Amino acid sequence: MDAEGPEALSDLCLTQVCCSLDALCSRRADGSMCLSWAPVLPQEMADQLLRKMGTKGILNDTTVGIFRNCKELRLRRAAIRFCPVSAEAFRLALCPHRLQELDASWVSGGLTGADIVSGLASNLECRSSLQRLSISGLHLDWESLMEDGGTHVGFSSLQGLRTLNLASTDLTDAALEDICSLPQLESLDISCSAVSKLTALLDCKSTLKSLIAHRLRQLDMSAARLFFVFSQLHALRHLDFSDDHITVDDSDGRDGDETVRQLLEGSPQVLPSLVSLDISGRKRISEAAVRAFVEARAGLVFMGLLATGASSSDVLTSQKTLKVTGEANENQVCEALRRYRDRECFIREALIHLYNLITDIDKPRPDMLKLVLSGMQSHPTSLHVHLVATACVFHLTTQDLAEAMPVSLLSSTVTQLLYAMKTFPNHQQVQKNCLLALCSDYILQDVPFDKYLAAMLVINWLSSHEEPTLQRMAVAVISILVAKLSTEETSQLGEDVHIMKQLLALVQQKAMVGVVDSTLKFALSALWNLTDEMPSAARNFIECQGLELYEEVLESYYGEPSVQQKLLGLLNNIAEVEALQADLLEEDLLEHILSLLQDAQVEVGVRYFAGGILAQLASRPEAWTLGDELLSTILKQLHASIMTWTQLEREMVSYRSFHPFYPLLQTGQPSGVQLWAVWAIHLVCSQNTSHYSSMLEREGMTELLKALAAHPDTHGDIKGLSDSILRMVEQHGGHTGPRNS
Repeated sequence: MDAEGPEALSDLCLTQVCCSLDALCSRRADGSMCLSWAPVLPQEMADQLLRKMGTKGILNDTTVGIFRNCKELRLRRAAIRFCPVSAEAFRLALCPHRLQELDASWVSGGLTGADIVSGLASNLECRSSLQRLSISGLHLDWESLMEDGGTHVGFSSLQGLRTLNLASTDLTDAALEDICSLPQLESLDISCSAVSKLTALLDCKSTLKSLIAHRLRQLDMSAARLFFVFSQLHALRHLDFSDDHITVDDSDGRDGDETVRQLLEGSPQVLPSLVSLDISGRKRISEAAVRAFVEARAGLVFMGLLATGASSSDVLTSQKTLKVTGEANENQVCEALRRYRDRECFIREALIHLYNLITDIDKPRPDMLKLVLSGMQSHPTSLHVHLVATACVFHLTTQDLAEAMPVSLLSSTVTQLLYAMKTFPNHQQVQKNCLLALCSDYILQDVPFDKYLAAMLVINWLSSHEEPTLQRMAVAVISILVAKLSTEETSQLGEDVHIMKQLLALVQQKAMVGVVDSTLKFALSALWNLTDEMPSAARNFIECQGLELYEEVLESYYGEPSVQQKLLGLLNNIAEVEALQADLLEEDLLEHILSLLQDAQVEVGVRYFAGGILAQLASRPEAWTLGDELLSTILKQLHASIMTWTQLEREMVSYRSFHPFYPLLQTGQPSGVQLWAVWAIHLVCSQNTSHYSSMLEREGMTELLKALAAHPDTHGDIKGLSDSILRMVEQHGGHTGPRNS
């Protein structure tokens, strides 16, 4: 059972609303949606609906229109992160609400920071109600904001603001001055912005409790001036002055590094309220300075020291309430993965250290897998992140470790692996890592994910790689995946001539040197499954010269029953297609198959499939083009051989349906043809009674068997097997409830 439990009912209901929006809505003249009828939703539910639409990827100018209805859908905490929403749609749908929080980070659709601020400021209630605003990743367009109708409109117009996130924006020094005049500003994130001076922070020194200033590449202040500004922020509890250690060279950030050194070595009277300091990525940090800083501040709860080389001090582990990001131990690395989800440079660094920690892991760690997955999802286009993360996934899910993970976590992880394969098709190591992680029986058999996409991606990878170990794994993965596809997906795959040629080339490559290995067997299994009740795939097989190849392999691997079963299994699939039976009517081929049927030294599994081919071809005497004597021999030998077969214990075949058996069970068919069909049905029913009994009833086969058993001309051997099958169906029906009379 999945440890995470079922989805909340409210979530399921909101998902259903999202899926049904077209049916629930009418359209306004401008094309936007309007709910045809809506109750007054609980306020929190309106927020959740907006968020759900965003995460489902359906929030846009058209759908956001439902929130123009402010009476029934009342928003307070609005999130449109990453959604394509224009300035006009934002103004009409969100600005009329009495918002307390808004996350419009990385919104596409041309919406600027100026549009958001002027739109919110146009609602007098919002000017005082809005407390949290996040517009990271947006173009601010500050100049247009200042010129709005000649009146000054800025961040300072939103007097209720307490928390403001402007990370990764073109924030200017002038805009920062306006922001710092906010009377209640407590938390400010200006990471990766264009500010060059932080002097404006002095204007909010009595209220500012949290300052995040990661990677300020354009900062132009001396160490002394920076230190002075920081030292005046008496209310500050959290300071993040970390830097990107990967892109910065030794000459960059020197003033910042010096400022950090002064903070660490300075008096605890500087920033007296500080309980959290992040200086990850900073250079020239000594363990002695870190030790002195930690020991002087008893209330410290967090230190960011990743990529500083200064996280090994024992004082960091002796403080039980202190959390640390670093590389000295597992806790520090996992903390880094948790805290720095949005910072590629630190995620890369932390993943490298995690990889080194888990190479010999022998206990399931779903907590670690979650952190790795989160890093991949947060940086979907980062090759560096995926290169290390995919290797981590393999180590965290290898052997039996996957079976102890929540299924939903594994499902999300595999989906991300497939995304990585699609995003980095030419990077051999990423592809190899993903393939290694996928090559798990448990994952392939029991974890839900897009198996068709996976099969396509692995087949494409296979076409350009010949390394034997990886080739074997790829073919194994394909073989298992093909067997798990729906009929429609298998048909789609089988119609791709490129795929058929790839697999046949592998068979030929192995057959030329006469080896019997798992690569050959998996390739044969994949081809067998691809052509199962798939006439177009069977035709492709023939057109790609598969039949000629299989005839050669059938003769050269005479003593290999595991190979012969798979070869004959595919030829069975061709024999089931009336339009393709003529391609099998070659005297040499049929005499060879007949010899397999007759040979008592050959395994029953091989003789079974040989019999299936001959039964299908012999069931249509009107299409028979070879000599009558061969046909007569086949029919006689079918009956005689089958009666010598012993019941098989292991499952060697499965059927999508019993449709190919219909023509064989007609009362006018020769007894050898009928006998093979009932023996086959009896075999699978005795091995998996519940599945095949239901299929027999569902497809009307029980009536056919009853008619066959009751017919006066039916041979006693066939009647006996038919009655046995019907008894199994009857017993199964008795266990599963009343049957229709």
